[in-house]
Amino acid sequence: MPAFRTELLLPPAPFGFGLRTPLLTLGSCFADVMGNQVAAHKLPVRVNPFGTIFNPLSLCHLLHQAIHSRPPTDRLVKNRGVWHHYDVHSRFSATQPEALREQLTTALTETHRFLRRTDGLVLTFGTAWTYFLREDGAPVANCHQVPPALFDRRLLTTGQIAEAFERVYQDLKVLRPDVRIVLTVSPVRHTRDTLPLNQVSKATLRLACHELTQRLPDVHYFPAYELLLDDLRDYRFYQPDMIHPNEVAEAYLWQKFSETYLDAEARAFIGEWAQVRKALAHRPFHPDTPAHRRFLERTHRRLEKLASQADVSAELAEVKRQLETGLV
Repeated sequence: MPAFRTELLLPPAPFGFGLRTPLLTLGSCFADVMGNQVAAHKLPVRVNPFGTIFNPLSLCHLLHQAIHSRPPTDRLVKNRGVWHHYDVHSRFSATQPEALREQLTTALTETHRFLRRTDGLVLTFGTAWTYFLREDGAPVANCHQVPPALFDRRLLTTGQIAEAFERVYQDLKVLRPDVRIVLTVSPVRHTRDTLPLNQVSKATLRLACHELTQRLPDVHYFPAYELLLDDLRDYRFYQPDMIHPNEVAEAYLWQKFSETYLDAEARAFIGEWAQVRKALAHRPFHPDTPAHRRFLERTHRRLEKLASQADVSAELAEVKRQLETGLV
């Protein structure tokens, strides 16, 4: 029987994130994908607190600022009556610079507090193509639609990426000696770079990740890029734009991640939670029947059992409401 697929089989990691291990996901839009999967499965997580950050240098800079609880740098820019900051995503904006600084200070402070209690980081590198502001020579996370003449666009080297990351790694190990870091390369293709240059970018990121995992203990690589492009390897796993992974692909990547990096207790919880999620999604034809009330009572008991392991208070409240009102 011929093989119809080259499945990528991953060995379990030498550690396991648990139900009480808060995870921090940072980086490109794929960090949102993974973070949202963690949240949907009721594990504690903080997802991209600075918005989407595509290049590794900006990501490492923000981590450095958060680790040391430093105020935001003075790199504000005004465009079309709105203030932005070159270090973060455009979701941080305000009509007054003081309001924007307050937003950024809050994000850095909250991320610092989160870092002090987490032992798990998932960092996703999106592109090695990086814009540098000519005025100060520093990389920008977002150009905020200001004139292109203000920037130089360059391809990062593996050495630049590794050097920036290693500095942050040493700081993290001082703050949280037991921290585990999972690196990924986003499988989302940057077609604006052209497909050939996108491949150059992804290869640079992948090589940097490989070098870092060889040099640094507690740094691991999760092959999200390879899972989508070499394992699934079909456009039916993409959204209509043919660039971003669809829900089926995201679920598969999460399955591989959870099998690799979650401990036995967390995996068992996820299995039970999957069944409860199906029950919560059920919409009866006749919600006022005794049979449906018994169904709700069983679901309520299952949620109460899970409440000692994760925050299911919203789901408990909704099932209780349906029991009291008979309304779905």
